[in-house]
Amino acid sequence: MLSPKEIRFNRKNNDTMKTKITLTAAVLIAALGFAFMPAPKKITVKGSDTMVILAQKWAEVYMKAHPDAVIQVTGGGSGTGISALINGATDICNSSRPMKQSEMDKLKDRYASLGVEIPCAKDGITIFLHESNPVKELTLKQLSNIFAGRTKNWKEVGGPDAPIKLYGRENSSGTYVFFKDQVVKTDYAASCQTLPGTAAVVNAVSKDKFGIGYGGAAYASGVKHCAVKKDDKSAAYVADTETIKKGQYPITRYLYMYTRNRPTGDLKAYIDWILSPEGQKLVAEVGYFPVK
Repeated sequence: MLSPKEIRFNRKNNDTMKTKITLTAAVLIAALGFAFMPAPKKITVKGSDTMVILAQKWAEVYMKAHPDAVIQVTGGGSGTGISALINGATDICNSSRPMKQSEMDKLKDRYASLGVEIPCAKDGITIFLHESNPVKELTLKQLSNIFAGRTKNWKEVGGPDAPIKLYGRENSSGTYVFFKDQVVKTDYAASCQTLPGTAAVVNAVSKDKFGIGYGGAAYASGVKHCAVKKDDKSAAYVADTETIKKGQYPITRYLYMYTRNRPTGDLKAYIDWILSPEGQKLVAEVGYFPVK
């Protein structure tokens, strides 16, 4: 028979054991709870270098408001982004040009879908000149002649007697394709130096007093904006909110997001936010133009 002292000791041990078991169970339950919690869905965005600064801004602001969201943004060019979409390597492709029929056919072959096109911003492709260049405006035909290599000296368009130095984008760039199709309408001059992003084009022109380049409006810092005319009889315009909205600036385009199928879940929530007044406000802050 146990003494009163032994009984008290055993009761104390039992209470301690119960506490330890309870704590251990609580830890196990918490651990299991974390183990079975769904991991945050990472949304991958790839493509247009023109859109990188905008896409990064969207991602930054959205993730701050939605701490569980994980959004990864990379550039590489519109063509690279479209290839990644076709290959299943990205959720969203950013593109500064519409998808080609051949690209949509590849999507259809793999996913039985032509993809979903989502216009998310507008841009005016801006003509960059060195700040010392006296040329103030150029027609679309003059731009075509310059970038095709038919016009080689600035004096032919009202500038100094000096050779024109051309800077442009790589052929994987949607800006390269759009400008070629809508403005140059033939092959670029072999003398056109291709660079891996609009920022690089702007940087090159800012250091070359006889240089000319093109690219997204948001990058145009430290260079002169050349006004553009549809033809000799038209007024000249620079890309700004008013001229884009009224359709006056001659080299206006949409910027797109593409998905393989109709967005659902986290992806739909993110895209809906981009198209909301809050997301479109950021478009203007970055230097592009809202779609609404």
